Amino acid sequence: MRVSVHVRLGALIAGLLVGSSLLAADKPAPATAASKAAAPGTPNAQPPGGAPASAANVANATIAATAASPSAQGAGPAVIQTTPGTVAMPNDNANPAPLGPPRTHVFSLRDMGVYGPMELRGLDPTGYMNVDVRTDEVVTSAKLRLMYTYSPSLIYPLSHLKVFVNGEVVATIPLVKESAGQLVTSEINLDPRLFTDYNRISVQMIAHYTLDHCEDPYHTTLWTDVAPQTTLTLNTAGINLPNSLALLPVPFFDRHDNRLLRVPFVLAANAGVPTLHAAGVVSSWLGALASYRGARFPVTRTAPADANAVVLALPGQVPEGISLPEIKGPTISVMNNPAADPQSGRKLLVLAGRTPEELEKAADALVLGQAGMAGSSVIVQSVDLGPARKPYDAPNWVPTDRPVLMRELVSDPQQLQVSGYNPPAIRVNMRVPADLYAWARTNVPLDIRYRYTAPSTWNDSILNVSINDQLVRSQRLKPVTRASDETRISVPLLSGTDARAASNIEIPAFRVGSNNQFQFQFHIDSQKTGLCTSTAADVARAAIDPDSVIDFSGFAHYTALPNLAFFANSGYPFTRMADLAQTAIVIPDTPNAQDQEAVLTMLGHMGQWTGLPALRATLVPASKIDSVSGDDLLVIGSGSAADLLAKWGKDLPLLIERGKTEVTTRDQKSGWPGWLGGTEDDDEPRPAGRSIVTLGGPMAALIGFESPLKSGRSVVALSSTSSAQLGDVLDALDDSGKVAAIHGDLTVVRQNEVEGLRVGERYFVGDLPWYARAWVHISRYPSLMAVAGILAGLIVALTVFWALGRMAARRTGD
Repeated sequence: MRVSVHVRLGALIAGLLVGSSLLAADKPAPATAASKAAAPGTPNAQPPGGAPASAANVANATIAATAASPSAQGAGPAVIQTTPGTVAMPNDNANPAPLGPPRTHVFSLRDMGVYGPMELRGLDPTGYMNVDVRTDEVVTSAKLRLMYTYSPSLIYPLSHLKVFVNGEVVATIPLVKESAGQLVTSEINLDPRLFTDYNRISVQMIAHYTLDHCEDPYHTTLWTDVAPQTTLTLNTAGINLPNSLALLPVPFFDRHDNRLLRVPFVLAANAGVPTLHAAGVVSSWLGALASYRGARFPVTRTAPADANAVVLALPGQVPEGISLPEIKGPTISVMNNPAADPQSGRKLLVLAGRTPEELEKAADALVLGQAGMAGSSVIVQSVDLGPARKPYDAPNWVPTDRPVLMRELVSDPQQLQVSGYNPPAIRVNMRVPADLYAWARTNVPLDIRYRYTAPSTWNDSILNVSINDQLVRSQRLKPVTRASDETRISVPLLSGTDARAASNIEIPAFRVGSNNQFQFQFHIDSQKTGLCTSTAADVARAAIDPDSVIDFSGFAHYTALPNLAFFANSGYPFTRMADLAQTAIVIPDTPNAQDQEAVLTMLGHMGQWTGLPALRATLVPASKIDSVSGDDLLVIGSGSAADLLAKWGKDLPLLIERGKTEVTTRDQKSGWPGWLGGTEDDDEPRPAGRSIVTLGGPMAALIGFESPLKSGRSVVALSSTSSAQLGDVLDALDDSGKVAAIHGDLTVVRQNEVEGLRVGERYFVGDLPWYARAWVHISRYPSLMAVAGILAGLIVALTVFWALGRMAARRTGD
């Protein structure tokens, strides 16, 4: 099929006369996101909302621009916007599949993968924004609100910005003198037919500062900055996908959607512990899929009207408003959401069983074998959970028993490569167990190997290596030498001016947390040596070798608890076993929807931290706490679970009970005990008493303490004045800024305020040799160590003096 597209550009006068022109092209119609809306078996589909096409349809250039603010500037530069004409289809009677209600998504520059302003420079004139479209949505309209500032020293008739969508020019923005140096806003309508599942929006600067024939591309006047306030608005409509398990996890999780995952769970009002346990397995699986996006799992009693949802049912425990066929075994099925608009494409994922055991079998089968499912419904025959996992073997964690290659930390080796003379940093995320203890070594060895376009002479080309935005090493990049270049020429695959280098870097252990990010920032300096000298036309490239190695194998697992920072960043100590095999979640005997949401969302976090579903976690009501006395306990502290916390009250740093709060107060130590305690005096307060405060408003808290049921085991409790306030704790765990404030053994959450405290005693968990363990505890008291050292020196001196005296006596015969 071939079509014709006609484009006509209007005339624009801004100190330069641009002649109008008519372009014609004869090419196949591009495959676009609109093709998602085609009905099964229909060969063609019209663009959403489009009229029947004809050869007479010709799109005119449109002009749209607004100033960033009236005080900042007057009228901004006009946008010459190119809009393709309507595509003529051979079958004018073909009807597209009906679309669902409209939805609107607004993406910031950060949402599109740009951290900070997008800097366009002479040799790096192009910036990129990435945006994805969900599988069950089609774009109906799109608008880019581009906010930018450009150099006031350009030749404006020759300077402009070009905007691309997936490589096709959609707009040209002339840079005019009147707006130079000011924040300008241009609104650009984008053709929705250009959008596919994965999309790249590019902004390219075409700028000149002189008419001289040897214009310097490194010149500092060649700049444009795209502001972080830039946004992309996509208006979409839902598509009714087929009811097929082969599409899972779509539409409940879609990797094209980078927002917080929010999937409601529909549970009957009388749902028991086995049903909630099966729901927790599914929520942890979805949390693992959500990864960096985060996840939230509200619980409802009826199907939501505006969302995809997960339903769990047993005979006698079917949520209201949902009609299911006879349950014949452990069943997994997908069906249309009866509460939603039929055109919206909203689905229900239904797990059912005749017994609680069958329901849990269906949940296990879903998270372990969804890749082999097809059709709208399956009955599970058997499930094998596999062998028991070993400590610290979570897929999302760096192995600590061997050196690790950098290729193991990324999903695609292309993520380790960049281009440009001042490219964005190569970012590598890395999770490590929170209890790593550096008693025998103080640094983490990193053997980094890298390649880059080598400069011809020594200059300021550098590689900055940082972890968690803290500089570790700044390495100068060597120029290429004649000898090394000739050596590479003999091997064609390695020919050219690419240079290789390696460096052994010692990363201070205290810089490494449980959740880390490496930043490798290359800067290739200019190779110009004078005015009008030539530069290499090939753009600079740099890469971190996938065989670079980082090694945590020399560290032991030993730490002091409670430490809520470990819990908030990695789920430790519960995630020590990736499948939560030694974890018990304690819930009220009669949990409400908020309690159930807290359980499912916390298990979603566990899946996010480990990368595995919580297949072996135990869920018990508070009345059966003795059955899990040997496990680490995660307590949802409302109802009867709050009564359990009250029973343990004297062991808790804080107790919220019946509208009042009981808090452990710090001991005001004297100078002499403080001198004995040394530098860790403030970190080791002694509980001195209790104070009781009547609450005047809502409050929630995270509380950590040693289990009263078994020494060495941990308890983390989510406590609040009411079940509704549990959501404040969940909100805090979803906010990276608030997570940074969670530490100690008590974190109080009051609406938007988060405060971490340490008011209780610490205990130690892990494995160390006896001599290392003794050294750890003695080292907590440096003053006593000094006294002991002096005494040991005196003893040695007296012993030597006595021995020398005996030897002298023998010589003299006395």
